[in-house]
Order: sequence, then C-alpha cells, then structure tokens
Amino acid sequence: MTSILDKIIARKRVEVEKAKVTTSIDLLKERVAESSRPRNFFAAVVSEGPRRQTRVIAEVKHRSPSAGTISNDFDPVRIARSYHEAGAAAISCLTDERDFGGHLGYIARIRNAVPLPVLRKDFIVDQYQVWESRAAGADAILLIAEALEEGRILDMMILARELNMTTLVEAHDPERLLTIRQHIGFPHAGYSLLGINNRNLQTMETDIAHTFRMLEFIEDRKVVVSESGITSAGDLARLRQRGVNIVLVGEHLLRQPDPGQALRELIGGRPRPDTSTDG
Repeated sequence: MTSILDKIIARKRVEVEKAKVTTSIDLLKERVAESSRPRNFFAAVVSEGPRRQTRVIAEVKHRSPSAGTISNDFDPVRIARSYHEAGAAAISCLTDERDFGGHLGYIARIRNAVPLPVLRKDFIVDQYQVWESRAAGADAILLIAEALEEGRILDMMILARELNMTTLVEAHDPERLLTIRQHIGFPHAGYSLLGINNRNLQTMETDIAHTFRMLEFIEDRKVVVSESGITSAGDLARLRQRGVNIVLVGEHLLRQPDPGQALRELIGGRPRPDTSTDG
C-alpha cells in the first residue's frame, strides 16, 4: 500500500522538475553568492556544559495531512515572533504548499522578523532544493532518511556543509537510523543533527516513547532531536533524563490560542537563551 510519504515524495519530484524550468540552478547559485552567511543553527540548539537545558525548535505550520488545518488565524511572522519572545532556540518553517499550507517565501519573512536561525522543513529529494533553500534564506534543511537513498543523503550533507548550512537528518524506522547514525558529523562536526521522528510515517500516529526506544542505538545524544508528540514540560524532563536536550515542537503549540504562551509553559518560563548565531 502506498503511504502518505510515498505520495508526497512522488509529487515533490514532479514539482522540483517544474521549478528547475522556472528558476535555473545557475540563478539560484547567483542568489546564494549574493546572500549573507547563514546563521549557525547547530550552535543555537546544541547545549554544551554540565547544566544542559532543553532547546526548542518551534515550528510554523498551517496544516498537515494528518491534522488538517491547525491554525485558523495563520500568520507565520506573528507566530515566529511569539516563539522568539517565549524562548525558542530556532524556528522550523514548513514550506510545502499543497499538503502543509507553507511557502518558500515564509523563510525570508521570518528571518527578517526574528534573529533566530530557520530550518526549511520540506521533502527534499534533489540537490536543487538545497540550493533553493539557501537562496531563500534557510540556515538549515531537513533530510528524511525514509525518503532518500544513503548516497543521496551524503551528497546533500556535503553540499549543505559547503553552503555553511546545518542538516537535520531524521529517521523513524530503526533500520534507517542504523544506516544514517554513522554519518552524523559528516563531512565535519558541527553541521549535522540526528532527528528521531516520533510520528510513524505510515500511520501518522505519534508516540514520544519511540525516541526512548531508538536511543538504544545512539551513543552521542548531544545532537539528537526528538520530533513530534511532545506536549508537556514533563515530556522535556523525561527526554533530558535520557540525554536528549533538543526537541522540535509545532502542532501542540499551534493548537493553543497563544502559541508563544504555550511555549513558555512548555519550557517552564525560562528566559530566552543566548542565540546570537550570525556568522
């Protein structure tokens, strides 16, 4: 049976080929050459020292195939500003238009409004999209292990490093985790993170316990990001106890009347961490 992910990936490949006709890769490279250096996404979320705090990558998302419309009063800039004031370490921005109501242009709008680094969260299947992401202002990109062959993931990690971007390489299946975990830190340390997606990409159900199960296969938990299904300060505490200090949260925050206040409650009202990451 074809999964939701399979259908999205097939559609995305068609969209990328159309984009190549509309905007050549040479034009993207020119835009990248004229752009400022990315903000350091990796440094913004990886907490060093004995007293590590949870760093939250707060997500801007209008809708999803599993949840439908999440935010009826959707304003990506307003939401990003509220996250920044509430203590987010970084922003994740959905840019897929058809299924998630996103837009590539949201990245620049958010980046111009807040000083936090921004992750482009989309279904990246071609190196063209890596150039496209940097040209649009993204500081980091998501690579989904279930959607890409190992060699293609490595090629994109190399290109992202050349463009001074961070890669968040995520997996849900243990088999895919075992394949990609050895490459985190490639080609140089400080440019890649390992995401554990608590959402089953076949059923779209979430379970935070999935992170705990997957941690059995991971030694360096400093770069692990637990994604989806996180709804309380208790969840953050449980993750910290197991050495996970980075989370990506979106749907829970966006379903609340005030996403920024929801984030404050999630992280316990701590002051905004130092996220001066330009350069």
